[in-house]
This record gives sequence, structure tokens and C-alpha cells, in this order.
Amino acid sequence: MSLIRNEQTTLTAGYLNAGASACPSAGVVAPIAAAVFGATGPGGPVPTLTTVIGVSKCLVGSILLH
Repeated sequence: MSLIRNEQTTLTAGYLNAGASACPSAGVVAPIAAAVFGATGPGGPVPTLTTVIGVSKCLVGSILLH
């Protein structure tokens, strides 16, 4: 593998790792904090099932990216 290809692979891995780290903070911590502090969406409170499904998707996505 050439030096250029090796560096491209390293940068791609770093990019995917950053995405995997950002996904839990945006998709897990934020909805849980909103539920704890009673924040509501534009149409009123967000249903619990919607929150659980969204959190689950973000956790799975983060695990797959890692």
C-alpha cells in the first residue's frame, strides 16, 4: 500500500470515528436531556416511543461506525 493510500485510509477512519462519537451526543444525550427537563417539540411533547426509537437508531449507528 502506498504512503498516499495509507494516509487516505487514516483520514477516512478519523472521519468515521468523529461521526461515531457525534452520533450519541446528538441522538442519545440530547433527547434524554429534553425528556428529563421537559422540553417539547414544535407540536407538543414528543412521544416516548419516538424518543426510544430515535435513541436506538443512533446507538446502533454509532456502534456500526465504530
